[in-house]
Amino acid sequence: MKILYTVSLSLLLSAPIFAQKTEKAGSKDKAVVEHFKNDYKKKNYKKFTGNIVIKDNQAKFDDKVIYFDKSDKITAAILQEGLVYPQLLTEFQVDKFENEDSDRTQKRFAKLQKNWKDAFDVNNIKLSNASELVFLSSDEKVKRIKIVCKDPKFPNLMMYYFEFTNKNATKDTPIQDFIKNAKLTYIFQRTE
Repeated sequence: MKILYTVSLSLLLSAPIFAQKTEKAGSKDKAVVEHFKNDYKKKNYKKFTGNIVIKDNQAKFDDKVIYFDKSDKITAAILQEGLVYPQLLTEFQVDKFENEDSDRTQKRFAKLQKNWKDAFDVNNIKLSNASELVFLSSDEKVKRIKIVCKDPKFPNLMMYYFEFTNKNATKDTPIQDFIKNAKLTYIFQRTE
């Protein structure tokens, strides 16, 4: 009887180990899910057309640099393909500032400054910890990827959410092959 009780208890406690794991959105991700439901507008961003030099843990786009972890193959593939680059992120920041409905006084003051767009210049940032957000995309031709960004100009970490679309992808396409033939179709940024 004691053995039967021990075996039953062991099986009961080990059941979660054999259960199928599903990714669920965490509390921080719920705001991102809401953003994609309510504020999402697909765009087509251009690939970088200049000179890209990947060396060690940095990607140089003409005269701008993005650092990354060598072990982060997703970020490395995105940078190598020229899908994300500093000049694009600078344009994104300027557009975001101009289109937000926030402080009009701050916008007027900024536009009175000479070269006010220089404040949004993206350079020497570090991208890391790329992860695919499976819960945000049900289409096999679309992948949404979250990447942590550390900008030396800001004390907080930023999260970039990039959407990539590959018309030729299937559900079995590996992420790096997916990125190789993909287009960047959406950018969302949050501070954490």
